[in-house]
Amino acid sequence: MSVRPSALALTPLLLFLALFFGAGLYYTAQGEPMGFYQLRAPVAILPALALGLWLARRRGVPAQPTLLAGMGDGNIMLMCLVFLLAGAFAMVSKGIGAVDAVVALGLGTLPPALVLPGLFLVAAFVSISIGTSMGTIAAVVPIALGVADASGLDRVLVLGAVLGGAMFGDNLSIISDTTIAATRSQGAQMRDKFRENLKIAAPAAIATLVLLAGLGESAPAPEAAEVSPWLALPYLLVLALAVAGLDVVLVLGIGLVVAGGFGLAVAPDYGAVEFAGDIYAGFESMVEITLLSILIGGLAALIKATGGLDWLAQRIAKFARGHAGRRSGELSIAALAAGTDALTANNTVAILVSGSLARDIAQRHGISPRRAASVLDIFACVVQGVLPYGAQILLAASLAAVSPLALAGSVYYCWLLALSAIVFMLWPARNKVAVVATPAE
Repeated sequence: MSVRPSALALTPLLLFLALFFGAGLYYTAQGEPMGFYQLRAPVAILPALALGLWLARRRGVPAQPTLLAGMGDGNIMLMCLVFLLAGAFAMVSKGIGAVDAVVALGLGTLPPALVLPGLFLVAAFVSISIGTSMGTIAAVVPIALGVADASGLDRVLVLGAVLGGAMFGDNLSIISDTTIAATRSQGAQMRDKFRENLKIAAPAAIATLVLLAGLGESAPAPEAAEVSPWLALPYLLVLALAVAGLDVVLVLGIGLVVAGGFGLAVAPDYGAVEFAGDIYAGFESMVEITLLSILIGGLAALIKATGGLDWLAQRIAKFARGHAGRRSGELSIAALAAGTDALTANNTVAILVSGSLARDIAQRHGISPRRAASVLDIFACVVQGVLPYGAQILLAASLAAVSPLALAGSVYYCWLLALSAIVFMLWPARNKVAVVATPAE
């Protein structure tokens, strides 16, 4: 059944954003350090779903079947499976001591004059390995603070280096929820998105390393703890298999088994019971994002069926003055991702909310799925990395007792990544590429 485009169909999405953003502002004004995380997104979306169902019935759309079809979409279900496996791998890797091993080995080999660039690289590798900027910040910031206090380096500068590395990995890791959401929503291959993304992120990372090397001073590097280098191998294996193009579910399954095997063989006091417990704890760590993905899938289906996405696509096309070029499409996707993240203060939520529309924009403007996924992920992570009320900066600021506003201006990598991405988007047109989205492997 054909339904004419309607702006009214977007009101459920606006209600969700208003509740989520409004609650964040309210609790922040009340002095709550993590104000934007007091009303959980899966709860904030429930009134929006109710409104979406009501609007669907008003427009003659089969409301409940549309909702259930969206929630049970194959891409959504695969995304949820990957989320659960990624959580299990990250938790098992942490449980066997792999995160501590990577941090200790990386920092222990640093020349004194390269502490800041080294902290960026260590945070980047840890974040790529475990797929979460929050986990990286929690693991690396306490060590970085010790370095700052021992060397006399500015705490804000040190934390900015760690945050930049954490966002670098969050944006590129194949087990990051943002990467998973971006590739699945755009129908892109994981390896293709990684390669496309790396072309944009690498110049920003190199520029960041040069800048940090110039800003830092000679500082003593901490002594490396006694750790087994074998514990870092599961991370390297997962990264290598993903870049080689192996199916992401198989990659995570192999990584989980290998990490558990190394833990049983190398890590003290780590047995089968701990292994099973860490797997389930990893599942639990992904419950919120899994629930939100399912509910967002249903909401997106309702909005699309009632004409909301068609109306918004028409407005974007009119704003672009009828041009169907790559630049206008990519800039539209960038603005969509950045604006949504600024409202939600959560880059994964921003990608899930804007993914369907970004895919439609990409198809209309001749943008390949890998490019659309890369731009969507980049600008959601860029904004998230510099939001004073975002979880990453709030966590780092609370651990170090520094101002979130001061810290936001010191995350040089995110600012340079935005600049690099804009340069790539404005670059003269390349050869036209196929833009038919296919299911990601």
